[in-house]
Amino acid sequence: MSSLFRSLARCLLPSLAAMAVAGTAAAATPAAPLHDARQLVVVTTPSWDTPAGRLQAYERTAQGWKPHGAGFEVALGRNGSAWGLGLHPAQPDGPQKREGDGRSPAGVFGIGEAFGYAPRVDSALPYQPMLASSYCMDVPDSPLYNRIVDAEVVGSEAVEGSTEPMRLDLHNQGDRRYREGFVIEHNPRAEPGRGSCIFAHLWRQSGEATAGCTAMEPERMSALLGWLDPAAHPLFVLLPEAEYQRLQQHWALPAPAPASAAKAGH
Repeated sequence: MSSLFRSLARCLLPSLAAMAVAGTAAAATPAAPLHDARQLVVVTTPSWDTPAGRLQAYERTAQGWKPHGAGFEVALGRNGSAWGLGLHPAQPDGPQKREGDGRSPAGVFGIGEAFGYAPRVDSALPYQPMLASSYCMDVPDSPLYNRIVDAEVVGSEAVEGSTEPMRLDLHNQGDRRYREGFVIEHNPRAEPGRGSCIFAHLWRQSGEATAGCTAMEPERMSALLGWLDPAAHPLFVLLPEAEYQRLQQHWALPAPAPASAAKAGH
């Protein structure tokens, strides 16, 4: 266990899912949640109830947002998506994310730390290797809600009820889903019942829907981790296509890249 992980866990600071939000949120304004971002990971879906979408990365240039690489398909929550809690203004119209609803949070979110099974990965993002005793707390009435903690530090009773062991390979017959991933900073204030433990991670099999995360092929995840740079204030955006069109100008979102976009920057 790294000394950084031990110190974070002992102090019970917000988990990977809540870290780095304060600085990002301070930079964002209600009308312009992309204010300081120079990298975006954008997922668009056909509708609120679609359990799949298309991911396109963008980087900000002197000429504006430009696609980075080609877009690709990702899997989302089994019941689609719903408005989450992030850097965007509240959106009262449309479904609202709740714990256990099987929907991926929609909106604009910070990108937190990377995590995985290996001791290290090729990424500029801060990285924490997960342990057999690492859990993300998805129990709404827990004081550790929406935090990743080490059961060896907080105690086994403190993680009772969690359905999110972070070493799925050890707890679920070699499950690869959390082998590499990064935190999507949804619900950073850990409001009870508003949804927890939202990640971008690998899919177990092609196109398999999730409980509320965004899943993809391993090669796609490795490429994203290698590209993302915390100095560029990267953000994660997920929106149904109709909402994207409605908010594009107001939030200064990139113009949607065509499916056949060239692999810019590669």
